[in-house]
Amino acid sequence: MLILHEEAFYAMKDNTIIMLILCLLLPPVAVFLKSGVGTPLIINIILCIFFYVPGIVHALWVSFK
Repeated sequence: MLILHEEAFYAMKDNTIIMLILCLLLPPVAVFLKSGVGTPLIINIILCIFFYVPGIVHALWVSFK
């Protein structure tokens, strides 16, 4: 059983790293993967068009809240 928990931990850690990279490079994609098509995605696209850094912050907030 301990081996299964370690594998789940490493899988979760890898997923977190991938989401962090997506948030930094492609914030709308990260928001889409986390929340789907909806208001958060539209807000993130608008933030990224006008100001890229707030789009990154919003993607991090949506992905890791």
